[in-house]
Amino acid sequence: MNSTDAGQGIRTVLDRLYSAWGDYDADAFAALYTEDATVVMPGVFNDGREEIRDYIAAAFEGPLKGSRPLDEPRRIRFPRPDTAVVVSEAGILLAGESEVPADRHHRATWVLVRDPAAGTWAITSYHNAAV
Repeated sequence: MNSTDAGQGIRTVLDRLYSAWGDYDADAFAALYTEDATVVMPGVFNDGREEIRDYIAAAFEGPLKGSRPLDEPRRIRFPRPDTAVVVSEAGILLAGESEVPADRHHRATWVLVRDPAAGTWAITSYHNAAV
């Protein structure tokens, strides 16, 4: 697989993730993570796909109801053939907002792995921090 194809595969995973968010579908969202994935954000540590699913399901019903994520990959690199690291700039528009407030701008690091047999990518680690 060349880096152009791999880069498109990574973008497809992220597009599917935000599509699941747009549908507020916690199952489809979590399905894009590996079974042993981790999510680290300020005040949050999710260990495994089920914790990620439970966390995002509660968020979709609560503070993220009506929200829309913004995420722009700034760099995608492949330190190993079946591993990708993405650095992005991100924020969340809450219901009724047209602009992300400065205090909610984040930089995120995503680590994705490719299943060589299936040729598909999945998120194995996500971390974000305030800009």
